[in-house]
Amino acid sequence: MACSAAGKIVQPPSINSARSAQKSHSSRNIISPSSFLGLTSHPDKLFSVSQTISSPRRRSATVVAVSSDVVKEKKLKNAPFSSPNLLITKEEGLELYEDMILGRSFEDMCAQMYYRGKMFGFVHLYNGQEAVSTGFIKLLTKADCVVSTYRDHVHALSKGVSARAVMSELFGKTTGCCRGQGGSMHMFSKEHNVLGGFAFIGEGIPVATGAAFTSKYKREVLKEDCNDVTLAFFGDGTCNNGQFFECLNMAALWKLPIVFVVENNLWAIGMSHLRSTSDPKIWKKGPAFGIPGVHVDGMDVLKVREVAKEAIGRARRGEGPTLVECETYRFRGHSLADPDELRDPAEKAHYATRDPISTLKKYMMENNLVASEAELKAIEKKIDEVVEDAVEFGDKSPVPARSQLLENVFADPRGFGIGPDGRYRCEDPKFTEGTAQV
Repeated sequence: MACSAAGKIVQPPSINSARSAQKSHSSRNIISPSSFLGLTSHPDKLFSVSQTISSPRRRSATVVAVSSDVVKEKKLKNAPFSSPNLLITKEEGLELYEDMILGRSFEDMCAQMYYRGKMFGFVHLYNGQEAVSTGFIKLLTKADCVVSTYRDHVHALSKGVSARAVMSELFGKTTGCCRGQGGSMHMFSKEHNVLGGFAFIGEGIPVATGAAFTSKYKREVLKEDCNDVTLAFFGDGTCNNGQFFECLNMAALWKLPIVFVVENNLWAIGMSHLRSTSDPKIWKKGPAFGIPGVHVDGMDVLKVREVAKEAIGRARRGEGPTLVECETYRFRGHSLADPDELRDPAEKAHYATRDPISTLKKYMMENNLVASEAELKAIEKKIDEVVEDAVEFGDKSPVPARSQLLENVFADPRGFGIGPDGRYRCEDPKFTEGTAQV
């Protein structure tokens, strides 16, 4: 997978050409580097890098970064009369738009409910980052797995968990996807293979790696028809943690079907990404383990989607993991308890002009993918009704009984083990035979 500076996808070089390039240059051949998106000198440009690595007994991996030039259309070799082909069909565009509107509207409602005292604890909203969730997750099958962070509401929604189930969970009600025991940071759905949001940074990456190992084990050892892929979402602040590097190593070693998706919103709570890491280009950490690394404009859902297609396709074909850095921006503070006073107002204003929903809307209108703006307004109205219904449903749902408190916390709350019949061993009359009575 490779991209030119204009963002067009080209074929990777052959193994021989890769080795020749390695001989003639160093193992890193960086072309025309420019400022990182987070730098104030060129805030609207991404760096453009094309890099090839190869090593003995390992397939060459082409490591690239996608530029920020808007990719409006792609040409297929057999296109009649050389007519351009759009990146998406009308149906795909409407699906993407609806999912992003759902994420944005849901999070806006969460803010209202939090300040009205309907939610408790920390609540981290996803506003501004919708292109990443939609661009990746809408390409998955139901059997594919998603592992999220504490900013997990929209990931669950994109994967198919109902707005009712997510809102009820935020309200701490029994009708929530975790029966009210998970809350904002721990969305989980066995039905939709959402393997959890995780409060501690880096905590979900080993879980995602294990899920990917399960898929490979089923296919190669148990000989099952399994080509499931796992997406591991995490932020820029996680990428200096040990678990991240350990899992990159294992995923590369075993060629696991996983995509590591870095949602780099440039800030780890109140710490600027540029001040917290020796090299802000997170995608470059992939090649150290022989993993393709890609940098993409995370404010453009179409660009994210093109990169996601290739990364998910590689994993599904058994070609191993990919590290994708999606450079994005959150429109709210770290959490609803954060007054968001540390970020430069000019920086926030700049990214507000790059709203991913507005960008997609503009693309669809300019390319006649919708007959009129009324089609999009109809979607927005529909989503407003879905979110209002979720609030009403969650508000009316019952709170958990006290007897539920220890359920799903310990396998055996009493500590003595559970017998084959499903009953506690300590309830068996013969449990203490031959031992001193305590």
